[in-house]
Amino acid sequence: MGSGDPGTTGPGIFGIRLLEVLKTHRPDIERHLILSTWAEATIKHETNYTTQAVRDLSTTTHSPKNMASALVSGSFLTDGMVVVPCSMKTLAAIRHGLGDNLLARAANVTIKERRRLILVTRESPLSAIHLENMLELARLGITIFPPVPAFYARPHTLSEAVDYTVVRILDQLGVHIPWTVRWGEPRIQPPDLS
Repeated sequence: MGSGDPGTTGPGIFGIRLLEVLKTHRPDIERHLILSTWAEATIKHETNYTTQAVRDLSTTTHSPKNMASALVSGSFLTDGMVVVPCSMKTLAAIRHGLGDNLLARAANVTIKERRRLILVTRESPLSAIHLENMLELARLGITIFPPVPAFYARPHTLSEAVDYTVVRILDQLGVHIPWTVRWGEPRIQPPDLS
């Protein structure tokens, strides 16, 4: 995909691309994946990927119904969690501590253990309810990360804009990928990961 079209029309590609970049450039990092029913629908409708192809990018895939997963225990050590894309429903569930599925429960464990949590939000425009939920989570130290393109990087393709955003998400986790455009640095062509 690197320099071409990522085959997408929506924010689902950010999570897929994040998994691809980690698998290729940081295979030492475990990648635990929770695919909700709506995540599977998003993959089908917004990308050229199959659900199985996305699962294959992870180290371990967890059912959103598996409340016995290791991810619900604070004793299971993680560096952090990224919810991408994060719907306003999921954001509200996380804000209010509703652990009725594995995704929301794992996010709540991440918060209580004071680990990094990045929510890559999907919605526009935002209502006052959305903004209040985001503000409350931001006050707890959670990173709210709308996937806004950085035009100073002068992306030539949609894929380059996606790659820049993915690398910035990984920056928030302390995982640095060398082929991004940083302010004041020359443009570097990312490798083709397809």
